[in-house]
Amino acid sequence: MKAIVIGIMPQEKIRARMLAIARGEYRPQPGEPKVWFTSMKSLAEVLSNENRALLKLIAEMKPESISALAEATGHKPGNLSRTLKTMSNYGIVDLRREKRYVRPIAKATEFRIIAA
Repeated sequence: MKAIVIGIMPQEKIRARMLAIARGEYRPQPGEPKVWFTSMKSLAEVLSNENRALLKLIAEMKPESISALAEATGHKPGNLSRTLKTMSNYGIVDLRREKRYVRPIAKATEFRIIAA
């Protein structure tokens, strides 16, 4: 599994960068962050020790559903679902709908952080 590159930059600069990309004025280089956080604090909340352990468990266990993962971890399904949704919004986890279940898939268990 490849490491995800994460960048930390103020919201205004992230927005300006995205607009420059959309206008074709800037082309991101290989190895540049694809996931952005506005502060170290928000990064620390999403990639806490507990959440990194959860990502590792998802990668190893490959659970069939959020319910199966909740049972394996002892977390309540609602809380776990909320955590996975947050990580999915940042592109760290895929939530795939398969039949009647939502299957969590870890996209990475290692991260490289670049603070701008």
